[in-house]
Amino acid sequence: MTTNESDMPEDAATSHPETLPQETSDTLSMALETFDVKVDSRAVPELERYCELLWDWNSKLNLTRHTDFDAFVTRDLIDTQHLIDQIPKGARVLDVGSGGGVPGIPAAILRPDLRISLADSVAKKAAALQSIVQTMNLKVAVQPDRAENVLKRKRFDVVTARAVAPAEKMLRWFEQRWDSIGELLLIKGRRWPDEEAAAAEAGLLDHLRVEIIDSWSTCGRDGNSVLVSISRIK
Repeated sequence: MTTNESDMPEDAATSHPETLPQETSDTLSMALETFDVKVDSRAVPELERYCELLWDWNSKLNLTRHTDFDAFVTRDLIDTQHLIDQIPKGARVLDVGSGGGVPGIPAAILRPDLRISLADSVAKKAAALQSIVQTMNLKVAVQPDRAENVLKRKRFDVVTARAVAPAEKMLRWFEQRWDSIGELLLIKGRRWPDEEAAAAEAGLLDHLRVEIIDSWSTCGRDGNSVLVSISRIK
């Protein structure tokens, strides 16, 4: 997803230093060791290759601010790990506003059982995503369209979003699309209570179940990240 620093969630490893090290890691393996983040060793080369491709595209397009392995681990990878822990096996997943591909592409690498689609309405960003997934031979579909239009055509078990838009705005997008959404999973930061209050005041949470299903601290940041589950009350 496109990253908006003001809305970036607060990430954390299972165990990590309280502040980021002064020198950045030269490899993904070094960053994983620094922050004590556990990843299947078979996935490490693919994740590192993804970073290289993403950062190459980032020199042409504004896809991410996380352009070293430490930032990728503490911001992107840990978010993805918390997210995929809550997604059922074999689920059909739509990642909204994918931008540089987080969390969708790391999720596809770590959970190849998931059937992941990436949606981005910006044609250049969608083209970059298509190039990355083709180069890596990932079974990921890229949708160069707005998520609400994709949801007109297909139903997904899980829809994910990180740093795309405030909850009120997103819920307006999906207000007429709940027949196509099994569960909406939002990665949010310390502003979530205000976003939830604004959405509730606008009546957008009527007939919806809202629950924080995970929370984690941030290396080098104040506050917590939360994983918010939103689904229609049947």
